[in-house]
Amino acid sequence: MYDIIIQIAYFAAAILFIIGLKRMSSPKTATSGIEWAGIGMLLAVIVTFSGSNLMLIATAIFIGSIVAWVTAKKVDMTGMPEMIAIYNGMGGGAAAAIAAIELMKVIACYNGNYSSASEYSSILLAISGALIGSISFSGSVLAFFKLRDWLKNIYFPMQQFVNIAILGGAILFAILFIISPSYLSLLIFFICSLLYGMLMTMSIGGADMPVVISLYNAFTGLAVACEGFVLNNIAMIIAGTLVGSAGILLTVLMAKAMNRSLSNIIFKRFGGSSKNNVETTGIVKSMEIDDAAVMLNFSTKIIFVPGYGMAVAQAQQKVWELTSVLIDKGIDVRFAIHPVAGRMPGHMNVLLAEAGVPYDYIFDIEDINNDFSTTDIVIVIGANDVVNPAARIDKTSPIYGMPILNADQAKQIFVIKRGKGKGYAGIENLLFFNDKCRMVYGDAKAVVSRMIQTLKEQQ
Repeated sequence: MYDIIIQIAYFAAAILFIIGLKRMSSPKTATSGIEWAGIGMLLAVIVTFSGSNLMLIATAIFIGSIVAWVTAKKVDMTGMPEMIAIYNGMGGGAAAAIAAIELMKVIACYNGNYSSASEYSSILLAISGALIGSISFSGSVLAFFKLRDWLKNIYFPMQQFVNIAILGGAILFAILFIISPSYLSLLIFFICSLLYGMLMTMSIGGADMPVVISLYNAFTGLAVACEGFVLNNIAMIIAGTLVGSAGILLTVLMAKAMNRSLSNIIFKRFGGSSKNNVETTGIVKSMEIDDAAVMLNFSTKIIFVPGYGMAVAQAQQKVWELTSVLIDKGIDVRFAIHPVAGRMPGHMNVLLAEAGVPYDYIFDIEDINNDFSTTDIVIVIGANDVVNPAARIDKTSPIYGMPILNADQAKQIFVIKRGKGKGYAGIENLLFFNDKCRMVYGDAKAVVSRMIQTLKEQQ
């Protein structure tokens, strides 16, 4: 009877996870979706307390909760990608740790002689979860370092061959462990798995980081699902499957948005190169903030294109304030969002939602791209690669073929940018040399604040 109650509680938690995930699909219900999923997780944790080692469980939950609460409260929105990367890595590491414990039990109980197919399947699932979870853990930690700019892209000769050899070594020692379980084969297996996660992430350029974070999120979910089968834990199976399938779908969609295959992202260099891939013509022209603000007054249609620079300056609140001023003047204002803008999936959507921008003002690339040609002014705030025409015309460019926002087709383009640096992909932006483009240099928050002031003074 007691076991039945636990299983019912796990089913209830799983249902809450599903409801939460469903509600997260819409910005209008996303907040409540997180709350539903949180209740489900709380239920799963409470049920876990019914087991053994209650003191260890309570201590782990207390320490983890304090650390998570403090870091989540202190992190800025600009640091959200890093936080997601490291927390996701912890999930993969936890799944790998569970697998390690289960596999050490195998060493104590078996010697390659399994009494049933279910025991053999359980070991295969544990090994699979250990491999995927280890890759997710070490890869996510390295992604955290790269997002924090603590580590640059690292390339070395025969890099992909070495990566494949390390992955092959992990698989080889996994097979050896299944045939003849030993601590040595298990140790080398985990070393190879962790090392492969690091090597896999090491050469992936910054422009691909949103896709990589999404991929590792999927890996963590799959690892948790594998360990759920091993432990016969329904909540882990369903939660892991949901995270894994959602992560894989998001990864595929983001790769499609960049017009590149997932294998191309993982095995090809992209981003982080300072080499210009096209000869630029013309000169970059700048404009004073007040002059740019005055021109906004004579517009009827304006599109904002936000990017990571807006996040760095924490300018989203001021951008919405400027938008409100323009709307009050009868100007049609919208926001254009590229799927890979920022450093994580949906980064710009999160920032704008935080600032209180109604979702009706936010449009995806496929819904707004045809409207740029009839737009009076496009205001690019800290975005770079997602508006770079090189993606259309320069076949030697690493972003060639990636769908971009058609900002260059507008009648006038303002680019708010701190300096003359290149984007996250490390390539020159042809948009800046466009005759219709004017650079408005400065911190995005300060520039937008000055624009608001100028517009209000003209009322």
